[in-house]
Amino acid sequence: MQGEQLVGEIARYAADKKAIDVVELDLRGVLGYTDYFLVCSGNTGRQAKAIHDGILEGLKREHHTLPRRVEGSAQAGWILMDYLDVVVHIFTPETREFYRLEQLWGEVPTRHARVAGESPS
Repeated sequence: MQGEQLVGEIARYAADKKAIDVVELDLRGVLGYTDYFLVCSGNTGRQAKAIHDGILEGLKREHHTLPRRVEGSAQAGWILMDYLDVVVHIFTPETREFYRLEQLWGEVPTRHARVAGESPS
C-alpha cells in the first residue's frame, strides 16, 4: 500500500474511534524517512489508546500491515506509530497544544480529514 492510500486508511480508522482534529501533513520532498504525518487527538489518554488500538487492529486485519515501531503511551499523552511511509501521532489535547507539531511543519501541505460529527472549519 502506497503512502497516500495508507494515510487515508489510518485517518479512517482514527475517525472510527472518534479522533478529533485529524490532520494529514504531506512531507514528501521535505523528509527522507517518511512521506506523511497523521496527527490526531483523543479527549483523554484512554481514548488516545483506543485510537491506537483501532489503527493497529484495522491495518493488521484488513491490510496485514504492522507498524515498524510504537513509542510513547496514553498516560504520557503522546503515542507514535511508525508505518515507514506514514508516522502517526496520537495526542491528548493538552500534549498536542504543548508540542504544536503542526506549527513546526507549517510550510508543508496539510489536509484536515473530515470526521463524522465535526463541523467544517
